[in-house]
Amino acid sequence: MKTALYVPGDRPDRLEKALRSGADQLIVDLEDAVPVAAKERTRASVAAWLRGLPAERPVVTVRINPGEPGHADVRAIAGPGLDGVLAAKTETAAEMHALDGVLTAAGMPELPVVPLLESAAAVFAAPAIAAAPRVTSLQLGEADLAADLGVTPSPDGSELLWARSQIVAACAAAGLSPPLAPVSTEFRDLDAFRATTERLKRLGFRGRACIHPAQVPVAAEVFTPSPAELDSARTLVAAYESSLAAGSAVLVGDDGRLVDEAVVRAARRLLRT
Repeated sequence: MKTALYVPGDRPDRLEKALRSGADQLIVDLEDAVPVAAKERTRASVAAWLRGLPAERPVVTVRINPGEPGHADVRAIAGPGLDGVLAAKTETAAEMHALDGVLTAAGMPELPVVPLLESAAAVFAAPAIAAAPRVTSLQLGEADLAADLGVTPSPDGSELLWARSQIVAACAAAGLSPPLAPVSTEFRDLDAFRATTERLKRLGFRGRACIHPAQVPVAAEVFTPSPAELDSARTLVAAYESSLAAGSAVLVGDDGRLVDEAVVRAARRLLRT
């Protein structure tokens, strides 16, 4: 999953356009993008939209509200077309256990959940949240996190590096899928967006959430290995396996560097993307 596009749940026109955006995943927003007065009718319209989705489509996840409003979201939208839930403002593993019960009661015993961590408390609780039922990955909500910390991020977001690395590490430690990188509000200067996306890739993120369709092809390109990268990875894995068969767990690569299991593990992961 290299790209995910946020779409306001109360904008049916944008939902239809998003299906043709090229994003691997759509995140239909029932939380911040929807005014409180419109929550109930938006739940109903999103549920109807989900039921009418075509067979060929992106993965569709719905961002639900925190707490009991989120449980009401789940009860309204549970059913055909819903591929996953993004749980906004998750703070504790206990919240994920409660959401698991609501989803089970709604007839969706295997639906995956991705908690969105948006506070200092949530970031410190990331390992426990990652181990909770149904959790398949984590995401970081940096706007709320920055406000909670009193941080003013620079364009590259380096002030939040510690939190980004914590989320990547929590996913890896729990054996979850690597996280999608957090959103950027930059959709006009796509070179700047590319630069931050490449930085996030180097930190261990394996895709990016987007807020505008113009960001989707840039993120997809950054996170899609080139043919040359794939060929190099295949060659490295084949050479290492030949070396193992010959009785050596270390070899010298074509670039003169020593190659061992750790290096080959990264090549294998690249081939799985």
